[in-house]
Amino acid sequence: MTSLIILRRLAIPALILVLVIIVGTVGFMLVDDRYNFSEALYMTVITVGTVGFREVHEPTMAEKYFIIFLIITGFGTFAYALSAITTYILSDEFKSVYRYNTIMNAIDKLNGHVIICGYGRNGRQAAHVLKKHDKRFVVIESKKSVTEALNHRYSDLVLEGDATQDEILEKAGIARASAIITTLPVDADNLFIVLTARTLNPKLTIIARASDDNSDKKLKTAGADNVIMPDKIGGAHMASLVLKPDVIEFVDHITGQGGPDINLEEITFENLPEHLRNKTIRDLEIRNKSGANIVGFKTAKGDYIINPNADTKLIPEGKLFVLGTPDQIASLKQLLA
Repeated sequence: MTSLIILRRLAIPALILVLVIIVGTVGFMLVDDRYNFSEALYMTVITVGTVGFREVHEPTMAEKYFIIFLIITGFGTFAYALSAITTYILSDEFKSVYRYNTIMNAIDKLNGHVIICGYGRNGRQAAHVLKKHDKRFVVIESKKSVTEALNHRYSDLVLEGDATQDEILEKAGIARASAIITTLPVDADNLFIVLTARTLNPKLTIIARASDDNSDKKLKTAGADNVIMPDKIGGAHMASLVLKPDVIEFVDHITGQGGPDINLEEITFENLPEHLRNKTIRDLEIRNKSGANIVGFKTAKGDYIINPNADTKLIPEGKLFVLGTPDQIASLKQLLA
């Protein structure tokens, strides 16, 4: 659509340029049969461009009259067309259309990315953490003043629009996304996005923000995997820092809040090599081969087991939680590659 806008705006000036060149080229060949196509084209360009290079042949009287006609009619037309094209290319409209095309081309290449709906305090924090861990994301924000002020590593992946609209979510690549985080201030808008997102991509991980106490159940019923209430979490987190400050800071660090060196990873059953599936934790030998430690296991039913027994069997839809240094995690990923 945007490419058609550019083509429409440039079509008439470009057509005028081509028409002038065609008329001039054909005219030279008609008034003087000494000219072939290349020579006639050359004479047309230097005439309407008024560059003053030497003629190919000594002009006849008829040719001189045609050159006068071409200079009077062609130069002005040529200058207008060239000016119109240049003016549009330098205009804000062209820059806007070009930027939009650049964004869409970049988004079309994404796969497994995250979509952030709303760039308020919560959306900005989510983007900050994702950026730290080099996770690609697309921001959808309705306020132009906010989108123009964005300055992050993936600032070329910002869509201005209403995230409750199917078209905007589709442009953000929701069909190929791995997760969506909706942080709009109105719970009803977040609910609508959850419903739409679940319909467009049933496998999508959906995380929604809620303000009212009664909204979390509705959001989960609509299809949200997790519902976050920032006020409650913030208050509980502050209270925990009073009661167990070192423990909370340690947990924040290993879960990614302390920096890019993530030390806690999850391993799904589907990510395990074929020969390690349906084996026990002992069979993996993760501690011996990588130095990392298995600290938890999530069963297919969603139950969590802390420090699982070595005889715990790895089953479909199960997940392992592994703790280690960045080097140990890197060794583990190589082991499971």
